[in-house]
Amino acid sequence: MSLESYGYVGEIADRLRMAGVSIYDRIEVRKEDLVLQGILMPKPELSSPSTIILKLDNGYNVGIALTPETEIRLIEKGRPSSPSPPKMEVKIRQDLPTVSILGTGGTIASRVDYKTGAVYPAFTVEEIYSLVPELSDIARLRMELLFNIFSEDMTPSLWSEIAKKVATHIEEGANGVVIAHGTDTMGYTAAALSFALRDLPVPVVLVGAQRSSDRPSSDSALNLISSVIVAARAPFAEVSIVMHGETSDSFCLVHRGTKVRKCHTSRRDAFRSINARPLAKVINGRIVMLSRDYTPRDESRKLKLMPNFDGKVALIKTFPGMSPDIVDVLIDRGYHGIVIEGTGLGHAPRSILASIKRAIEEGLAVVMTSQCIWGRINMNVYRRGVELLKMGVIPGEDMLPETALVKLMWVLGQTRDPKEVRRLMLTNIAGEINPRSSPSLYPPMEV
Repeated sequence: MSLESYGYVGEIADRLRMAGVSIYDRIEVRKEDLVLQGILMPKPELSSPSTIILKLDNGYNVGIALTPETEIRLIEKGRPSSPSPPKMEVKIRQDLPTVSILGTGGTIASRVDYKTGAVYPAFTVEEIYSLVPELSDIARLRMELLFNIFSEDMTPSLWSEIAKKVATHIEEGANGVVIAHGTDTMGYTAAALSFALRDLPVPVVLVGAQRSSDRPSSDSALNLISSVIVAARAPFAEVSIVMHGETSDSFCLVHRGTKVRKCHTSRRDAFRSINARPLAKVINGRIVMLSRDYTPRDESRKLKLMPNFDGKVALIKTFPGMSPDIVDVLIDRGYHGIVIEGTGLGHAPRSILASIKRAIEEGLAVVMTSQCIWGRINMNVYRRGVELLKMGVIPGEDMLPETALVKLMWVLGQTRDPKEVRRLMLTNIAGEINPRSSPSLYPPMEV
């Protein structure tokens, strides 16, 4: 394929051709006092026209802006490759539990061609065992790639598809299920499955990677190993997220699916349990329980699948000077529910009160949550909260706003009766509502 096919156009493509360079060739770039060697990689669509992308020997990609004085020298011709699955004999231990791994996207399960730097999905049993051989002593794996999307493209209809597939694998005898998922919306999917998979008999674990497998600091292996350990051996049967518990590779934490949020854009320990303790940690191949409050594993329990979600629900964040148009447009567009991320104990600006009242009068379910990360709302303390309660706003207790959004989508997927919607939203169904708040759950500030 031409350089243009890989994003290099115009003058930069001409300069590369003059140097005899193609994609995946090893080159040297000299720019002032900087000398770098690496593999010429395909160019991101939105990158600067004058930038080339090099994969360095340490595994990292760098962008270099070319100037007229920049020198480019071909070192070695390369070629793209599409590595075939490794040829290896997998000895399946029949005494191990069966764990199904379902793929939805992300970088947790992938193979790297270190000659070209290209990353390929790895979703056969042979590939996974070759990438992470430790898994062969933990479980008998089943693999299924459901779809391969960016997590920001996840939708309620795809939550339903995932839930149905999980149910199928459990019915076929899986002793646990792992779902490989991109990290950005993993918390939403974990909450969705927590509501859609009622009376789980075995654990369902979502896992991802903050650092892709082509980076030396990748967290993929430990996260995947820990997630399979939890799916195979955990004493609880709930939906959870398993990710790094700190920046080093010492342990992973297990977070309840309705009480977890991604709290950092890039750290390996980005996920935190909010208003709850983690269920457990996985350290040195062992599960150490951190909570006594969990649904026990019972493989004789009959799973109840309730996968319907109503996509006509919105989450809005209040802010000073907020216009009522933001609420009015949702009413006019036929939405069925609104979750408000209000201030403090559960308040909204006066400017939108009339629109909230109109929404409720026209049959929309309106749920109040807080922009504060920790704590719970209490709409009986100040007059504004009382006003909202009298209108019919449903208090979201200590639910995360995103969990309240997913729950309202799920509730409205089961019923549109206002009294039943209110009852279900105020009922703790999957550990999303704590009966009381504990000051000890608020993390101390490190100084």
